[in-house]
Amino acid sequence: MQKEKLSYRETARRFEINDHKWIMAWERIYSTESSEGFAMERRGRSSKGRPPKQLPKKVEEDLLDEVQRLRAENDYLKNLQALVLKDERHQQKKRW
Repeated sequence: MQKEKLSYRETARRFEINDHKWIMAWERIYSTESSEGFAMERRGRSSKGRPPKQLPKKVEEDLLDEVQRLRAENDYLKNLQALVLKDERHQQKKRW
């Protein structure tokens, strides 16, 4: 298009593209981001999303403390279960 100095409509006709606005969009992408800009997914609107809620400092600290306590409890229960299984296996070996 640039070499032959074609308009958007002429370029769309030459490459059998229904809407010349695609050519405009592609030219804008190419001029701002070069050929790497075409590798990005661009369908749909970008999501603004909801901003993350900011928890009060005290609540955040309480939650982190609870997570640490629950992780320690989980480790304790895993070790306890391993000991119980070991003891049960030992008891079964004594029976034989």
